[in-house]
Amino acid sequence: MDRNTLTGLALMAVILFGFMYLNKPDAEQNMQADDANIEQLAQESREQNYSTEADTLTPADLAGLRAAVLSTGSSALHTSILNIAADSTGTIDGTVATDGRTIALSELKAGSALAPEARHKAVAALRKGIADAQKYKAFAAHLGGTDTTSVIENDLMRVTFASRGGRVSQVELKNYKTEVTTPEENIRLFRNDTDGYGFIITTADQRLNTAEFNFTPVAESDTSILMRLDLADGAWWGIRYTVAPDSYLVGMQIVQQGMASVLPPSTASLGFNWRQTLGRNEKGRTFEERNSAIMYKYAGEGPDELNSNKDDSEELNGRVQWVAFKNQFFSSVLIARDNFTGANLRSTVLATDNWLKDMNMEAQLPYTTADGLAADFTFYFGPNDYPLLSSIEDTIYPGEDLDLRRLVPLGWGIFRWVNQIIVIPVFDFLGRFISSYGIIILLLTIFIKLILFPFTYKSFKSQARMRVLAPEVTAINEKYPGQENAMKRQQETMALYSRAGANPMSGCLPMLLQMPVLIAMFSFFPSAIELRGQSFLWAHDLSAPDYICTLPFTIPFYGNQVSLFCLLMTIANVVYTTFTMQNQPGGQSMPGMKWMMYLMPVMFLFFFNDYASALSYYYLLSLLITIIQTTITRHFVDEKKVRAEMEANSKKPRKKSGLMARLEAAQKQQEAAMRAQAKANARRRK
Repeated sequence: MDRNTLTGLALMAVILFGFMYLNKPDAEQNMQADDANIEQLAQESREQNYSTEADTLTPADLAGLRAAVLSTGSSALHTSILNIAADSTGTIDGTVATDGRTIALSELKAGSALAPEARHKAVAALRKGIADAQKYKAFAAHLGGTDTTSVIENDLMRVTFASRGGRVSQVELKNYKTEVTTPEENIRLFRNDTDGYGFIITTADQRLNTAEFNFTPVAESDTSILMRLDLADGAWWGIRYTVAPDSYLVGMQIVQQGMASVLPPSTASLGFNWRQTLGRNEKGRTFEERNSAIMYKYAGEGPDELNSNKDDSEELNGRVQWVAFKNQFFSSVLIARDNFTGANLRSTVLATDNWLKDMNMEAQLPYTTADGLAADFTFYFGPNDYPLLSSIEDTIYPGEDLDLRRLVPLGWGIFRWVNQIIVIPVFDFLGRFISSYGIIILLLTIFIKLILFPFTYKSFKSQARMRVLAPEVTAINEKYPGQENAMKRQQETMALYSRAGANPMSGCLPMLLQMPVLIAMFSFFPSAIELRGQSFLWAHDLSAPDYICTLPFTIPFYGNQVSLFCLLMTIANVVYTTFTMQNQPGGQSMPGMKWMMYLMPVMFLFFFNDYASALSYYYLLSLLITIIQTTITRHFVDEKKVRAEMEANSKKPRKKSGLMARLEAAQKQQEAAMRAQAKANARRRK
């Protein structure tokens, strides 16, 4: 072939391959074609599989439908799936809902024009509906319906009720706002999306959970609503809610009629399942998390609680009076009039930014199908306010000691008594006249210092006596050196104190008296809801830390945020420690003790940095007032007069104290033992 022929063939090949390349289907087109083929094959397979007798309405299905309708006590059955009616002859007609469609029963018979796949799904839904009806019997008619809400409110809260479950779905407190949302929202103690409860009715062949049913709301008054389930032959089962005016209480009663014809007479127990997820409401997570716990109270006993620092559970056996899901400042409490017969409690810590704990309760209580009031409860949705909780106890169940005040963590033993008897009454009294809680804390601190001042003054005088006697004590130590003379030194020192009328232990009395108050305040301020959201000086919330800046680094055990009140308290503590060490006799000769005294304020800096600013503020005021008292008292306690008093006391005849007598006896025994030892050593040398 010549050159022209070869060139022509090459050109034709290029054109041919180019045409093939340009018209080649891409990968996506190929995949779509493959998917279409697969779908076609699947559809053909489904149509082949669905075209069986099992996917049509059978006589057994019709019999099941008739039984389901009869179990309702009426001529119709309406659920979320079935809408079935039976006429006087027993003929069944109606529809079944599936896949967003409503299909007539006539379309489920063999030979209908309904697509095989649609018929298959409809028959499956029908049989599920029949199974539900057989399971729930008279209650099956309430499985469907649209969830609606009803609202009852007073001046303090807004309570929303949901027809689905006949339950409280949301509780908003009108006078309290969250501290962690922008803009601020009302505190929600109950949320529809995370919280809920249901009553469990268990028979020999049924387990009915009221949370699955759609109740009919019946408004009885402006403060009361009845959530009702109408059943066969005029029987009904309902939950009546009553929202008390100007109160945080919600009454909940189980009421019924004709239930003996619906449930077996042997039904003797009613379960109650309650779940709630506690969300954050406060700026400071430390105390909110620490005080979030499940509390409970046995009848006739004091309240107890689950561990708040970790996942915990508890099985309660006995009469349980109430159970509370509480956090730092707010609680949801369920109080049973006739007590629960037992309960299982479970608390799970949630390591998320917005949630604290997941709480669950499964309880049991007596139940009878007899008409009337089957069970009586009271919900408390409100603040952990000590005076408020004290006032409502007699309102709920008069004559019973509910001890709801223990929801406020005020410490234990003597520390709680200090808060109850002294701190809270004074705090509340001042709050009636003064709006600034910073000023109230100042006045409270001054009040406590005035109460303790007589003991403090006695301590100052005791310290003055010890300073005056310090040179004589030093002389005794020099006169009787060494370990062998320890007993003699102690005896001589105690004799000196006795002659002068000085008591080295008297200086500890004011400290001992102040310790219960200081520890009581440690519990009081972080739990005082009155301080929540209250600002003072640079602190925006006295119940939370007063952080003024964030460090560019993190200090171990301290964090990266600086609390100014805590820092000032630490500085004041260092100043007070220095002042005290300088005025203590022998203070300069104890370097180890001096180091320990300065270590404590530094530890407080780390310890209180993330605590409530009101607590650090109180300790700061207490230290400053103590420094002022010490300075002023030093000017009024003349050491020359103290010396003269001690010299006068030394001339008075004094009976030996029991301690002195014991010291003398011990010294004589020691001297006798030493003489015996010396004689024994001398004999061995011979």
